Amino acid sequence: MTSTRGRRPVVAIGALVLAAGYYALVGEWPGRDAGASAPRAASAERVAAELGPVSDDEAIERAFRERRSDLWVSVGGVVEKSLPDDREGSRHQRFILRLPGGHTLLVAHNIDLAERVPLREGDRLQLRGEYEWNERGGVLHWTHHDPDGRHSGGWIEHEGQRYR
Repeated sequence: MTSTRGRRPVVAIGALVLAAGYYALVGEWPGRDAGASAPRAASAERVAAELGPVSDDEAIERAFRERRSDLWVSVGGVVEKSLPDDREGSRHQRFILRLPGGHTLLVAHNIDLAERVPLREGDRLQLRGEYEWNERGGVLHWTHHDPDGRHSGGWIEHEGQRYR
């Protein structure tokens, strides 16, 4: 598991763009159920400290249950479904990834900053990125380099090639 201790989390404009796209599609802001209070904001360091020493798959499961975000993870999974690209603002290649434990999450890979991954449904991937909670299972983004160099960024590994 990749440690987030000593790293400052970066508030990604991409996460806001994704949330706005989700709002436009679903009609409600991610993380808000009718009558529910907003999820508590948390830094990546605090989330990692509270989740304790668990695998990243388990960390995602716990973060989902506890409505946590800003969690850097390295995971492996199978592409369950390819989705149309998000072309609003920064362009993102989108797909649903199924983790070994059965949890699914949306992956939003910025193709303005990184090369498109030539994937198909059923392909196995390894990824590193930032998990953001939503009621559908969450979003993994920042699966590319950080052009500002504020953090090490993420990547997607497919058939021995790493895309960042």
